[in-house]
This record gives sequence, C-alpha cells and structure tokens, in this order.
Amino acid sequence: MSQAPSSGCVCVVDDDIEVRGALGSLFRSSGLDVALHETTEAFLSAGLPSQASCLVLDVRLRGENGLDFQERMAGQGLTIPVILITGHGDIPMTVRGMRAGAIDVLPKPFSDEQMLAAVATAIEADRARRAAAAGEAALRERYERLTPREREVMGLVVTGLMNKQVAARMDLSEITVKIHRGNVMRKMEAQSLADLVRMAELMGVRDATIQRFNI
Repeated sequence: MSQAPSSGCVCVVDDDIEVRGALGSLFRSSGLDVALHETTEAFLSAGLPSQASCLVLDVRLRGENGLDFQERMAGQGLTIPVILITGHGDIPMTVRGMRAGAIDVLPKPFSDEQMLAAVATAIEADRARRAAAAGEAALRERYERLTPREREVMGLVVTGLMNKQVAARMDLSEITVKIHRGNVMRKMEAQSLADLVRMAELMGVRDATIQRFNI
C-alpha cells in the first residue's frame, strides 16, 4: 500500500454514504484525521482544518456540482488542495478541474494506492503552503517594526541605489542613510543585501518603490 503522510486531515464531501465510509476507513487506517460530509454546505459549516489537509470532492453531488463548488471556494479565498473523484469523468471535466487548481482527478473505481498517493501529494502541498504563509506573515511583522523612514530607505536600497543616491533622493546625509540601512538589516534579520532584496520582492516593496519613485 502507498505511504500516506504521517499526519494531516482529509475532508471528504460525497453524498454516497458507502463511499464516505470506505474512504473514512482507508484514511483512518493510514493514521490520518478524517472529516466526512454529505454536502458542500456541511463542509463549509465545519470550517477548514487547522492542520495540513486536503479535500476529496465528488463531482456529481445532489444540489451542487463539485466543479462549481471548487470554483466557488476559490472565489471565496478558501484554500485547500482538492482531489476530485468522479464516476463520469471526461477530458473537458478533467481539464476544468485541473485549471481550477485540483491536485488530481480520480475516476471511479480507483485503488487505495491511487487515492493515498493523491492525498499524500495534496497534504504535503498544503503543508508547504502553510509554511510559506507563516514565513511571509513573520516577514511582514518584522517589516511593520520599521519606522516610516526606514521603510523608505529599504525600498530605495533594494532597487539597487547606492547610499549616496538614496541620500540625494531623500535629502539626507549619507551617514544618516547608512544608519537607517543598518537598522533595516538588523530589524529585518537580513544576512545580506541579496537577502533583503528577496524579502522586499516577496512583500512587493521593491515594485512599489520603483513605481513610486519612477526608478
């Protein structure tokens, strides 16, 4: 049997009680947490899991098409990797699902190995997304600690301007710019200018500065 992630949660939305039960047993036997739902609204009411997770979503549901729901989630900013399952798969449906961000589309009947492999990929993708989001949140928190002047200096420095050029644009002395720049490096915990540039690009600071100062 394929290896599933050692931890994580699989949400299942399928209006067939037998399919829900079989998938629940499969995932629990692999050490995963499980949340089973008959309808999309029940899934939404429960809220997204706090841990790395994925959604196994049947395409043919009573009340709402799974593909429509997948797109509705995206429109609402609900981020969870989706694995579509269907007994009526065709190429256009598969293309639509993948374009909407589905990790995989599995036609019924699928094997345990196929499902567990898809779930492993989906949960690891969600774990990576969560780690990246946490890193960006920490980065923005550090950026908020900068004074307005330090943020301006940072923005100009990461565009490639030298200290004396930054000083001229801000009508400051070069030594003052050096002090602000040192504070920026320390508060942002940047190990190098390249590190600071990477941070600025992640937050959109560099592009905003280029546009603001027409650099």
